[in-house]
Amino acid sequence: MDINLFDFDLPEHLIAQHPLPERTASRLLVLHKDTGEIEHKSFTDLIHYLEPGDLLVLNDSRVLPARLIGVKEETGAKVEVLLLKSLGDDRWETLVKPGKRVKPGTQIEFGDGVLRCVCEDVTESGGRIVRFHYQGVFYEVLERLGTMPLPPYIHSQLDDQERYQTVYAKERGSAAAPTAGLHFTREYLQQLEQKGVKLAFITLHVGLGTFRPVSTENIEEHVMHAEHYDISPQTAKLINQAKAAGKRVIAVGTTSCRTLETAGQAHQGKVAAASGWTDIFIRPGYTFSVIDGLLTNFHLPKSTLVMLVSALAGRENVLSAYRSAVDHEYRFFSFGDAMLIV
Repeated sequence: MDINLFDFDLPEHLIAQHPLPERTASRLLVLHKDTGEIEHKSFTDLIHYLEPGDLLVLNDSRVLPARLIGVKEETGAKVEVLLLKSLGDDRWETLVKPGKRVKPGTQIEFGDGVLRCVCEDVTESGGRIVRFHYQGVFYEVLERLGTMPLPPYIHSQLDDQERYQTVYAKERGSAAAPTAGLHFTREYLQQLEQKGVKLAFITLHVGLGTFRPVSTENIEEHVMHAEHYDISPQTAKLINQAKAAGKRVIAVGTTSCRTLETAGQAHQGKVAAASGWTDIFIRPGYTFSVIDGLLTNFHLPKSTLVMLVSALAGRENVLSAYRSAVDHEYRFFSFGDAMLIV
């Protein structure tokens, strides 16, 4: 399929630069995947589209404050280090700017030497393998010195870094937030549970590859980045019980969707507890085996995420919904409004 089939016009002023003061204050576009019908609602109307016994599956990954600003010990030149993946033993795969000036052996310090790292190697993609040196607990030092690695289309820093975390974020490891969950408050989740909606949690650590554009004209040639996921025995049991009872499994976010479909592929729609890496590429023609619906934000033109929602609801339906969202001036991307596909 041609990538241009997933393009649409998006005025720049619709890209949300800040979260709303209240998490649940977002708007909600409801797309009925079987008919293409579109409804314009508020996020708090979500409860009216869920039935007792339906299962919401949420990603509890927590974003690392993975952006560190330091200086080269030899010259004092400023260096930005972005943590991508822990390799164990205090070694990390990172992106470094300016990368050309950081060669193996280069030493960088952060926070007046509270944290230091040494560049050990250069990756095939141009990143750097570094080893950190510090006193105490690494993640506590990182919380003190690091900042949120906001997406490239957001041009201002956050006053409150917790607004780029879901209220249920627990497992450290993401380079970006699973943003569909940013709309929930603890109180609203309690309201859903009081109605009889069940909640289950998976973990998928979002990589920066989620922001990489598709560089091939033919989408079948695109290679997805791999991300680590974990499904607990309790979550697997809740999913299988919901399916067996004829209830709907609704993924909160494309990360939850990709995790569940990865697990379901191996067992013809049944989900087993598992940990591993997924590089699943869901695009039109894909047959879903686990999820029945999806709560998500509005995505970039020509992105793999637009392709994923098109696989679930139909490309024409999705593009029609996106045109309607633009016409009604919905807010797009990470801090934007929500879309429910049922």
